[in-house]
Amino acid sequence: MSDRFDVLVLRRGTHGMPVADLANEIRERLPDHDVRVATTPREERELIREAPVAVGMGIDEELLSQAEELELFACAYAGTGHLPMDALEEAGVAVTNAAGVHGPNIAEQVLGSILAFTRRFFEGRDRQRDREWRHYQTDEFLGSTVTVVGLGAIGESIVERLEGFGVETIGVRYTPEKGGPTDEVIGFEEEPLHDALSRTDVLVLACPLTDTTRGLIGEEELVTLPEDALLINIARGPVVETEALVDAIRRNKLRGAALDVTDPEPLPEDHPLWGFDNVQITPHNAGHTPEYYTRLADIVAENVERLDAGEGELENQVI
Repeated sequence: MSDRFDVLVLRRGTHGMPVADLANEIRERLPDHDVRVATTPREERELIREAPVAVGMGIDEELLSQAEELELFACAYAGTGHLPMDALEEAGVAVTNAAGVHGPNIAEQVLGSILAFTRRFFEGRDRQRDREWRHYQTDEFLGSTVTVVGLGAIGESIVERLEGFGVETIGVRYTPEKGGPTDEVIGFEEEPLHDALSRTDVLVLACPLTDTTRGLIGEEELVTLPEDALLINIARGPVVETEALVDAIRRNKLRGAALDVTDPEPLPEDHPLWGFDNVQITPHNAGHTPEYYTRLADIVAENVERLDAGEGELENQVI
């Protein structure tokens, strides 16, 4: 592969960060390969024709139809439900995902959100702004129960970082019989899930968006949570029913919510979620760190070398 155009980094490829940075990371690992960047839709259409490997957040069927040499699409997301998987498989294109790439950065976002709400850093910031020296009540995280929905690479990274805080952990996964790093593991069935929610102080959503998880946290689930529970969503917006969440916050049925993802997304300027003091909103950027490039480039480079060597098995291969 080294004597031809090797890797194309698509313009929408890296969480909105400069795609040239990812391309440079890949070039450092593959100095004998030709790595190019598509910065416009026209360049994508032109360059995809010659590219054996493309890297990006997504590829649609129209762009795929232009890909005459494509052997591998390296998805920069952990989830691949947004991709035209049937069309990719029919075209004989292997697909890999970014499982593991987002673990450390997103896990740190979750821990930061938990501590911010527990220690009420927002209140402290407001008082600092007003130059007001007056004590306020904070809480302790010690002894809390944290339920993590989704025990993939991101979920496991979150649980790993919870060690040492003296908390109980419950994991929710499709295959509870496999166990996991949490103190307790359950499935998605309503009875065990609701039992877990009733004991949950912090609910962390770290699951892919599937038919099972769409609308997983609705009115009944939010009512089942204790009124001082914290909801953290770093999964996908539609995992939570937005209207039910707004209603729960208005009625003080939650301590608060930390949302890196919303439904709809982007969140409209006039949406009520913006107006709550106990809602922390970040624009789907929990994974936006320079180290993201490093880990993603490692996977891409490894798989390009495996393709060079004619190896059938690729790292993080989905199809």
